This record gives sequence, structure tokens and C-alpha cells, in this order.
Amino acid sequence: MRHTEFWARMDDALGPSYARSWASMFVLTDLGGRTVDEALAAGVPPKEVWASVWRALGLPLTKQ
Repeated sequence: MRHTEFWARMDDALGPSYARSWASMFVLTDLGGRTVDEALAAGVPPKEVWASVWRALGLPLTKQ
């Protein structure tokens, strides 16, 4: 998964304006206690970050 696909999924799940805010503020234990932005900056693959977001938001299977 590329970063562009990751952000498209985030926008779809949370809305374009809220997705970026959520990504910078919400800490995910699955990502070592980091936010989405911190995990991506640290080199965590977008697919792994998306899986953590998907679990945290309780999204339906079609979103994974």
C-alpha cells in the first residue's frame, strides 16, 4: 500500500478534514504508543498503520 492509498482510505473513513487531525492526535498502542503521523514518519509501512487504524475504529471488513 502506498501513502496515497493510505490517506485516501483515511479520508474515506473519517472525512478529509478530520482524518489529518485524528492522525496527528490519536495514539495507537498497536503502533508502539505512536500516532499515525509518528508511525509513518518512523518508517512503519502504511499497510501496517492502516491495519491498526482499522482495528481502532472498528471499521467493517471491506475497509481493510
